Amino acid sequence: MNRSFTPEELLGPLNQAERKHAPKELFVAGDTTLFEILPRVAVVGTRKASPAGLKRAAKLARLLAERQVIVVSGLADGIDTAAHTAAIQAGGRTIAVIGTPLDQAYPKSNSALQDTIARDHAVLSQFPTGYPVSRRSFPMRNATMALIVSASVIVEAGETSGALSQGWETLRLGRLLFIMESVFNVPGLKWPEEMLQYGAQRLSDDNFDAFLSVLPLGRATSDAIAL
Repeated sequence: MNRSFTPEELLGPLNQAERKHAPKELFVAGDTTLFEILPRVAVVGTRKASPAGLKRAAKLARLLAERQVIVVSGLADGIDTAAHTAAIQAGGRTIAVIGTPLDQAYPKSNSALQDTIARDHAVLSQFPTGYPVSRRSFPMRNATMALIVSASVIVEAGETSGALSQGWETLRLGRLLFIMESVFNVPGLKWPEEMLQYGAQRLSDDNFDAFLSVLPLGRATSDAIAL
């Protein structure tokens, strides 16, 4: 059953910065209790991911799911699909924040995955049935995803990736933003260093335990994740 909420009803009281870009209404299909559980971590990145990027996203999502962290992503091709799928396969919980109304799927190839998440986990949209989907819908979705999570991790993204809008919104909100170390090895990218200047942090094998420790859960022994 689909239900509608104000952001405050679903997430609790919002501060001034959170209210600034928060939607007036949120629509949820699935288990609304997932929005009462912390931590929630967004795993996001490019639709046109490299094989290595897909592997990193899947492994990170699996490790988070194994530690009872709710994995949040945007149900797009590439990094998002890898993150949702790996979390489910690991027996964890996942939330999909989508850029269409709940009765639509984008891409259509993820319709079955969206149905699975709506049935067993949760799908969130800020768009009512009949809302006209446009390119602008997806950065809006990313801002909402930044709002509902404890931290965001950008796995792989070019200079024009929609994941960057989530990164900047995460920083504006004062939330934790992590960028995988491998991104810094991509020639020509300017955004990773720019986000570091505003408070983003690198995520690598060496500091994965530290990453876990700043989330509201106990320390855990990490596996190597080849970031």
